[in-house]
Amino acid sequence: MSYVSMWVKKLSKMKKSQLAIEHFKTLNCAQSVLLSFADELKLDEMTALKISAGFGGGMGKAETCGAVTGAYMVLGMKIQEEGKTIQEIKDETKAAVKKFNEIFAARHGSLKCKKLLGVNISTPEGSAEANESKLFDTICPHLVASSAEIIEQNF
Repeated sequence: MSYVSMWVKKLSKMKKSQLAIEHFKTLNCAQSVLLSFADELKLDEMTALKISAGFGGGMGKAETCGAVTGAYMVLGMKIQEEGKTIQEIKDETKAAVKKFNEIFAARHGSLKCKKLLGVNISTPEGSAEANESKLFDTICPHLVASSAEIIEQNF
């Protein structure tokens, strides 16, 4: 059993929002959200980590928050049930993403990393300010937990 598998099994009894916070201690925001649901989605943990690796930090440009893009991945996987057509999956995923966006934006004011953090972490100055202000320790864990919680409560 891999380290990741043991870690996921140990934490699987936690709420997804708590699990996302635990994952965020060592992973990016998108990875933290997707990995929190990997077992439920029957998604191999390492595959989940690889798929979501490039989405942290607003895709490295402080754009759409990684906690949000990670949630989109979860929603797409949750909707892909047997017997549905590609068009049904597409339409249902689009509706779920829209609903998720509305809830997340209502809670946090934006979907964009740079607005959520108040700095543009894609610049050296913004990244330094985020580190100095400990934004990754104070704001980001709340955002990954919130994304997981929105999914748990609404989908």
